[in-house]
Amino acid sequence: MPFDIMMPFYGRVDHFRIAVRSVLDQTDEDWRLVVIDDHYPDPSAGEWLVGLGDERIEYVRHAANVGINANFQEAVDRSVADWFTIFGCDDVLHPGYVRHMRSLAAEFPDAAMLHPGVRIIDEDGEVVRTMVDSAKAFYRPSARQPIRLSGEQLATSVTRGNWMNFPSVAWHGPRTRATGFRDGYEVVQDLALVLDLCQAGGSLIVDDTVEFDYRRHAGSVSSWKAVDGSRFVEERAFFVQLARQFEERGWHQAARAARFHLSSRVNALTRIPSALAARDGLGIRTLAGHTFGRSR
Repeated sequence: MPFDIMMPFYGRVDHFRIAVRSVLDQTDEDWRLVVIDDHYPDPSAGEWLVGLGDERIEYVRHAANVGINANFQEAVDRSVADWFTIFGCDDVLHPGYVRHMRSLAAEFPDAAMLHPGVRIIDEDGEVVRTMVDSAKAFYRPSARQPIRLSGEQLATSVTRGNWMNFPSVAWHGPRTRATGFRDGYEVVQDLALVLDLCQAGGSLIVDDTVEFDYRRHAGSVSSWKAVDGSRFVEERAFFVQLARQFEERGWHQAARAARFHLSSRVNALTRIPSALAARDGLGIRTLAGHTFGRSR
């Protein structure tokens, strides 16, 4: 069965073309690419894609914008393969990505998620290392050989600091389609899906073999919501809910990580200078409240 590459699209057309070409360059050619265009104003991306004439590619364009969460959920719903990825429309697959994911899936057939090594690039495709990515590297388990995380160990690891690069992950189709994204989130929906799969008994395989380029730039939803502080309102409510869920399961270490949410607080602290420069009073108050507020 082909490996499904699901791509929600809303963004720069030049980045989109680079992403698609990285799919076409896969050494394992047994894949299906489904692009779900969330009514991006410039229709040229879809026109170019259809013009490729590749039968492995499916293009869907919404009549109106439905938003990131609904588009991500549609990507899950339209997948049919045993394994699929929700590929960022500005990211880049290395040529061996599909082949390597198949190899990990064969080695760990009962896993729910597969996470390869990731390289960070900027808007121009240059390799970079930002403060955010340095923090992620600090929290990410080292895995020169594939390792398995599950249960409270996995929950504590990603709650303490969400080191995962969501678009690089290969998801087990049946498990993920049965779980889906939680409604109402625009920033933490990826972490919520990981933890929902975790609490349902799913495991994550972590491998350091670099097969993916993640594009870090200021235009992402999470980036601009971080500057105005709105992402942290969502994060705080999410972590409070998580702490309660973990306590009910007896996962006390994970619950403490959720209540304290240290990496989220540090992230908010680093955004305060930008809010000060913009003289955004509400943003400053929101960021300061998240950074220094009491844990529940």
